[in-house]
Amino acid sequence: MSLRSSFTDENPLKSGSNWIGFANYSEMLHDTQLRDSVVFTLLLALAVTVVANVLGLAFALLLDRTALSYRVLRTLAFLPQVVSGVIVGFVWKTILTQDGLLNTLLKSVHLVHDPVDWLGKPHLAQFSVGVVVAWVLSGFTTVVYLAALQNIPRELYDAGAIDGASTTQQFRMITVRMVAPATTISVTISLITVLKLYDVIQVLTSGGPANATQSTAQYIVKMAFTDDRFGYASSIAMFLLALSAVIALSVTSMLRRREVDL
Repeated sequence: MSLRSSFTDENPLKSGSNWIGFANYSEMLHDTQLRDSVVFTLLLALAVTVVANVLGLAFALLLDRTALSYRVLRTLAFLPQVVSGVIVGFVWKTILTQDGLLNTLLKSVHLVHDPVDWLGKPHLAQFSVGVVVAWVLSGFTTVVYLAALQNIPRELYDAGAIDGASTTQQFRMITVRMVAPATTISVTISLITVLKLYDVIQVLTSGGPANATQSTAQYIVKMAFTDDRFGYASSIAMFLLALSAVIALSVTSMLRRREVDL
């Protein structure tokens, strides 16, 4: 239905719609707001995927223990993933406001004199959104890498130690190679998640300031339900679907080849 709608001028305020062919897709080429939202979404997806996977692997290495206390810490590490994106957005918005917890803490240790406007300035808002989304995804990546680490035979590390391999060498030659399939899964799902992200950003910044943090998914919703342009919104949705599919398939193919090389 969305594909069909993308070739029309469908508007919920009108009784019917007209077939306009590729006019919506042609308009997309000259839509600067769409271009900016796509650029922001791609940069956010790249940055968050790298940070979340690095954090996930680091946390997994720290939590790969059998003691009860570490089991509790695993639950806490996964908590960001199970909390609703709306709740995450509200909590972090409270933390990042000018009179919020973060600025209060920074002022108490004399790192800043005036409150930092984390969500009111374009570049700071983009950075803040990236931090929040990476924090959310780190719960998922931690669990994926932890499962992979627990499946690595301990005999490999014993053999490496006997051969004189240092901790760094064991990490590079054993751990990184053995968690390669988990990396493929984690990176691909992280990218797809961020490419379609809506709820956290909507609650945190509403796409502001000055559309600096507007994701492509937000722009689709804006076109459909604010500007009442269902046809045009559908064409953008089809573009986002195709873009996500191309990126996901390309990354998956590249990482699978890496698994073979390792």
